[in-house]
Amino acid sequence: MAITDSIVHYRRFLKRRNYSAHTIKNYMNTLKYFVLWLDMPIEQVNNKKVLAFIDHLLNKRLKPKTINSYLDSIRGFYNYLDNEEDIRIVNPVKRGYTLRLSRPLPRYLRDEQITDLFAVIESYRDRAMFMLMLRCGLRVEEVAQLTLAALDLPRSQLFVYEGKGLKDRVVYLSNDAYKVLFQYLKVRPSSRAKKVFLVEKGRFKGKPISVRGIQHRMQYYSQKAGLKVSCHQLRHTMATQLLNADADLVTIQDLLGHTRIKTTQRYCQVSNIKVQRDYHKAIERVMQRHSF
Repeated sequence: MAITDSIVHYRRFLKRRNYSAHTIKNYMNTLKYFVLWLDMPIEQVNNKKVLAFIDHLLNKRLKPKTINSYLDSIRGFYNYLDNEEDIRIVNPVKRGYTLRLSRPLPRYLRDEQITDLFAVIESYRDRAMFMLMLRCGLRVEEVAQLTLAALDLPRSQLFVYEGKGLKDRVVYLSNDAYKVLFQYLKVRPSSRAKKVFLVEKGRFKGKPISVRGIQHRMQYYSQKAGLKVSCHQLRHTMATQLLNADADLVTIQDLLGHTRIKTTQRYCQVSNIKVQRDYHKAIERVMQRHSF
């Protein structure tokens, strides 16, 4: 069987495994790049060739996270050849080749920064989009994909369908998030589009706004407010604020859609208010037992 046929079959395999269209596209692009870089049949690739490919990516100044994504895609294809196509081949992409990543702490906004940011956002649509990130913890992709059918305003909640990892979850609308979302829906242009948030100007007016479009709006407002803010920081801010307000870690995990509690626990490292409060509460009990 030609390797090109196997690549086509691999794409179908990923679809059957319910991978998102975005993930499949990235896998295919990575595989194509790797095949074009090779100077030998993909079946004959050995460990040294993979290491040379890693060096090639490093020379192109790709970030370690991006390189690891390349390796995951290629490793997955070799596993597919062995397990699904019955092509007896040793996977040349060893687990030990994964590059070590720095783990920066989640960055969040202070209360005064939140006030400064939203003070410059006058558009009902944009206030609603960013409030859903700040109060509901939605990812930018989840805001872009949000549909009218997913809104349950009578119960002050909305449904996130096929979020990261293709997981569904329910999130709840705070009073201020409900208010700005309702204000936007009242002025939302009439459209056949099922998505909630639409482009308001230009030749794509009335079409669903893209992830890139939302990110550009955030870049515009953050510069206007004299801040350096990303969409994902609003999600981090929501998690940190909930933790400081003594919400259970498992509750925050459910709201954010984290698969592993370990991911949510990273917020404990930046939640200084809660740590400070817990320290003083505990040390008071210690001093009552051991007074000098």
